[in-house]
Amino acid sequence: MLKIRLSVLALAGLCVVSASRAVTVVEDFSTDPQAKGWQVFGDTNLFSWDSTNGTLAVTWDSSYPNSYFYYPLGMQLTRQDDFSVEFDLRLSDIASGTEPGKTGPLQIGFGFLNSSGATSTNFMRGSWGGAPNVAEFDYYPSGYYDYGGFIWEVVPTMTPSFISGINSQHYAPASLDAYEHELPTNQTVHVRLAYSAAGQKASLALTVNGAPLGPLPDLVLNTPANSQFTAADDFRVDMFSISSYSSNGDPFDSVLAHGSVDNLVVTASLVPVSRVTGAFTAGGAWRAQFFSHSNWLYTLERTTNLQSWIPVSETRRGNENDMVLQDTNSPATRAFYRVRAD
Repeated sequence: MLKIRLSVLALAGLCVVSASRAVTVVEDFSTDPQAKGWQVFGDTNLFSWDSTNGTLAVTWDSSYPNSYFYYPLGMQLTRQDDFSVEFDLRLSDIASGTEPGKTGPLQIGFGFLNSSGATSTNFMRGSWGGAPNVAEFDYYPSGYYDYGGFIWEVVPTMTPSFISGINSQHYAPASLDAYEHELPTNQTVHVRLAYSAAGQKASLALTVNGAPLGPLPDLVLNTPANSQFTAADDFRVDMFSISSYSSNGDPFDSVLAHGSVDNLVVTASLVPVSRVTGAFTAGGAWRAQFFSHSNWLYTLERTTNLQSWIPVSETRRGNENDMVLQDTNSPATRAFYRVRAD
């Protein structure tokens, strides 16, 4: 059992000392990645280890079912946690209109998904689909839509994509105009997507030979210009995935691309206790409120000498939401409190 002393709450105020659970995945594909925990869901033919070049060869083909080359993180991340991914991407070709009548672009994806949701039969990233719990980098090739002879051209676009668990979408600060850049083929593009919980902000940077493709604005969740993603929205992701999405159920969009991925680094830092506040109730009890994670057990503890601590609340399992613990028998003398997460 992992026991971490996470926070101290004082009757006269609030002091927080937090520890995080972190994971780092570094993959240069010099050896077989599936021998090191990587897995494939869907069509295994879309992903292959290129032992000669030390890369992962990928085909993104929307005519196939949803398929993922993925790594389980062993923990569930939300908008209260920090995470990032960076990698080298080299596309040899990419095009939309590769399926009859589906001339619009479908994205190729790199990022964080919910393993249960992403592997379900009703998970669809197309225009008519539903795909909750997504935090990823997407690239859309050029394409077009024919509305009874009126042709609407779609330019290549690269963007961070965040979708909450209730399927509230959020793609760009105000519009996608700033993200309309074409990825070159047969050149190595370095991609970095980083999300910071403190600022509720995703930063995207792409470079070719050190020169930036951009500039690309940060994506900030829950701002007036981004009203689709409200304060109540959140995502739950537990795996990193290189994703080939299916166009099944989408009558408009398709994609076919070939390329390779290399020098992949995934980092994630889960803070078991965050958004901590403390206050007296009307009845004089000390009340601690904080954001809790599933698979963690939380107990409020008290001390009067900062040496010995006693539990003063029931132990409760986290629920990926705000939790309240309180001491209903607060002492008359000064005391200090902490939330313990196991």
